[in-house]
Parts: sequence; structure tokens; C-alpha cells
Amino acid sequence: MTHNDVDEEILKQWTRRLSQALQILDLEVDNHLMLNVADEAARAISPMAAPITTFVVGYAAGLAAANSATASHAAIARAADVVIAVCQQPAGENPNETGWVNTAQ
Repeated sequence: MTHNDVDEEILKQWTRRLSQALQILDLEVDNHLMLNVADEAARAISPMAAPITTFVVGYAAGLAAANSATASHAAIARAADVVIAVCQQPAGENPNETGWVNTAQ
């Protein structure tokens, strides 16, 4: 997903505002990565899949992080990689046919 510097700044401010409102201190969000994950899910599955996918990535990162910023970044990157890989599989492929070994957090 492409966006310009104005969009980038708007997203950066929104992320900061939202994380402060949710009392998540010192949260650094990789907006570019999250936009890529959302875009991949929207393209491969449906536009409605984008927000659900980013939620699941965040949830997986939260479970894996255990209050560690380093673990959180690694969990987000791993979850994003898994989402993109699943989105790039052929439409008819599912875990019952081929198995998604090594995709769990």
C-alpha cells in the first residue's frame, strides 16, 4: 500500500494518540508493515479481512510478547510473515490439505 508523507504523519500521530488513550506506553508501531499486512489480506481474501488480520497479528504479538518490547517486535514480524505467506497460497489450499507447519506462534 502506498501513501505519502502527509499520510505517514497522520498515521504516526493517530498511533501515538491511540496508544496513549489505551495507556500503552512507549509503543512503536511499524505502520508500513501493518499496512502491508492489511493490504495483502484485503487483496488475497477480501477488504473486510484487513482489519481482522491486523487484529489477529496484534493479538498474537501480545500473547508472545509477555511484556517484552523485543519479543513484541519479533512476534509482530513473525505473525506478519505468516499472514503474508497464507495470503499468497492458492485460494483452494487450506491447512487440512497441506498443513501449515511452523506457522503457530
